[in-house]
Amino acid sequence: MKQRSPVYVTIAIILVILFIMYYMFVQNSSFLSSPYFWGTAVISTILALIQNAIGDLIENEKFKSLTDAQKAEYLQSKKIPYFKGLYESAFKKQTASTEQDLLIDHGFDGIMELDNQLPKWWLGLFYFGVAYCAVYMISFFLTDFAHQGTEYDAEYKAQTASIAEYVKNTPPPTIDNAVYSPDNIAAGQEVFKTNCVSCHGDGGKGGIGPNLTDQAWINQPEKTLFKNVFHMVENGSPNNPTMQAWGKNGVLTGFDIQNVAAYVYHINQEQNPITPAQGGAAPQGTPANWEK
Repeated sequence: MKQRSPVYVTIAIILVILFIMYYMFVQNSSFLSSPYFWGTAVISTILALIQNAIGDLIENEKFKSLTDAQKAEYLQSKKIPYFKGLYESAFKKQTASTEQDLLIDHGFDGIMELDNQLPKWWLGLFYFGVAYCAVYMISFFLTDFAHQGTEYDAEYKAQTASIAEYVKNTPPPTIDNAVYSPDNIAAGQEVFKTNCVSCHGDGGKGGIGPNLTDQAWINQPEKTLFKNVFHMVENGSPNNPTMQAWGKNGVLTGFDIQNVAAYVYHINQEQNPITPAQGGAAPQGTPANWEK
């Protein structure tokens, strides 16, 4: 008669399975505060205790039918701690007498074949994998669990809301407090491509509007290049209505203007600090001596 698993092991396994199933269907840990989860856990625990009690009754009846030697052997096995016995059954080598009982009546070149049972740890992992696969497939087809598109949409909405909250609670930069940062160049390039490239050309080389990569500027209301670009984008050009006041018209926010000013500063002072970009339009205006 085999030794049964203790009831606390059964309860622990049930709770782990319940946790996995609830998490896969709910997709977050909010179920831990749900009465449905704890109600299911309590009911499952009670059922496990009832099953264990019934198992004890069956075990007692079977024990009565054993011989004295079998009773002594069974009682001796009961003295071994459960986890120690589990470890030994999984990893302990078999005795010669046990191997003799497992011999299959054929062999080759002196090598005999044993009819060993699969290790319990292997069987346990196998059945757990099968059960987990079944739960996973059910949750995959009946819920949004593990769907990349759904996860992406949820993360996108969360990030968009976070950005909106930040913009709402953070005053947009003005020409007084705007600062140049290399971190804003990439975002500024996108603003430039959307709003400025039609006049100033790809990479700011010029076209309808002046070349932004050389050191000649028509309008120089500010002492630094970064602030000068911020001023022009926000207020527009006094002598060219095509260069509208993007900031005052409400087309671009202070964040957008700060970013595009960082991009223009980058292509003028860092990317082309001495000579303008090749293939650009001819310089317009007067040479600028920007303060650093």
